[in-house]
Amino acid sequence: MGARSKARKRALDVLFEADQRGLDPLVLLRERLATPTAIVPEYTVQLVEGVVARQERIDELIATYAHGWTLDRMPGVDRVVLRLGCWELLYNDDVPDAVAIDEAVELAGTLSTDESPGFVNGLLGRLLEIKPTLTG
Repeated sequence: MGARSKARKRALDVLFEADQRGLDPLVLLRERLATPTAIVPEYTVQLVEGVVARQERIDELIATYAHGWTLDRMPGVDRVVLRLGCWELLYNDDVPDAVAIDEAVELAGTLSTDESPGFVNGLLGRLLEIKPTLTG
């Protein structure tokens, strides 16, 4: 597993825990950074901060294009994977679009349901198709 893949997994861990426990992800991230034994790559910090900064727009896009699914009805892991994938796809020009989608699908396949990789791939693929029309 590459360094960025590990950083994505750690970002998912922080965002998922915050989501499940009703915590502020940035506070949880700071706690992790302050723990001497914790390994928190810089890209993990960038991912968590990026998702939090754009979460309202990201959630709006997910809700709009996840036909038949509300954010609350989605498995928590899928919701977080989609947030990470959306942020990388739409707001991080350092990551190729195909890599952002592939990494999100891989996380979903490893950590969620059997149907999750197809769901994540389909939703992020749709966002990729309309990416030029999306703003904010």
